[in-house]
Amino acid sequence: MIPMSENTERPPEPMTDAVRSRQEPLRARYRDTPEAARITDRAVTTGADLSDPWHGAVKPGSEDHGATWPQGVHRAVGGFHDAPNPGDILCAALATCLDSTIRLIADRLGVTLEKLEVAVTADVDVRGTLVVRRDVPVGFQSMRCHVDIQPAEGTDPKRVKKLLRGAEYSCVNLHTLRDGVPVEANFDVQSPGM
Repeated sequence: MIPMSENTERPPEPMTDAVRSRQEPLRARYRDTPEAARITDRAVTTGADLSDPWHGAVKPGSEDHGATWPQGVHRAVGGFHDAPNPGDILCAALATCLDSTIRLIADRLGVTLEKLEVAVTADVDVRGTLVVRRDVPVGFQSMRCHVDIQPAEGTDPKRVKKLLRGAEYSCVNLHTLRDGVPVEANFDVQSPGM
């Protein structure tokens, strides 16, 4: 588990309209000014010992949240698997997105949650990335999300269904992975001595 830094923790807002009170002004703004709704998220690798091919670090976010996550290489491709690997981080990105989406929509719908756990697993055949077999695709072949959720006793099952439909509809990372997105890779090579 990656600890949260102190400056990213926020006091919990009371349930009932906490999300609505923060989101409604944004929704109104985005209706009036659609271009304001376009955001860019970011992560950059940083501070790694370039003589160690098995370990690195990534700083998530376009603002300084005070978090840098260590990353390692999976044992299936020769690494030590002594830190989260990029596949773990991709699973974490999907799990946290779906978890937060469920929490936000639950608050908007007035559904109190007693338990919520989102587990994401992903399968890859590493023969592709190690170029053992060129007919094996490089990349995950499948991913699964398992949501273990318990609403408070007495919650209307119709509201729970609405919550889950809404979360599946609104989860950005879920749709990005399901639908695919164009990804550009640019390489700036600097000549030695420049």
